[in-house]
Amino acid sequence: MIGIVVSGHIHFASGMEAAVRAIAGEQEQMLFIDFVEGMSTQELEQSLRQAVKDVDSGDGVLILTDIPGGSPANRALEIMMDTPNVELIGGANLPMIANAAFERDDAELTELVDTLLDIGMSCMKDMRRELNSIMEQPTELECEDGL
Repeated sequence: MIGIVVSGHIHFASGMEAAVRAIAGEQEQMLFIDFVEGMSTQELEQSLRQAVKDVDSGDGVLILTDIPGGSPANRALEIMMDTPNVELIGGANLPMIANAAFERDDAELTELVDTLLDIGMSCMKDMRRELNSIMEQPTELECEDGL
């Protein structure tokens, strides 16, 4: 099973942990690392490295972070560059993280990355535009009358 490490600023990771637990239940080989105030980037990297080791069963590890270019993503990038079979997605959202729990059993690491990127992008919606699109569709009655 692919191991998952989620990290982000302040309580991003622990918030995602609570949400994933509610959606997918308790997860093995999935750890959540918050980058909290007062924590150095070196301490963050040490925590991330330990988490990667803890969740790795040999099938690879995917790290998901909140902001591409932020400290969690930058520290995870360092790990990805010097640790085999580790991948990183920056800018992760809840649909991606929750689906990682469901999709990781029967996937290769690179396939999981592609799947989660598709899910993450498809879940972002302009709700005003979505509502307007629904409101503009003809109703069944209008279609039957040919109006």
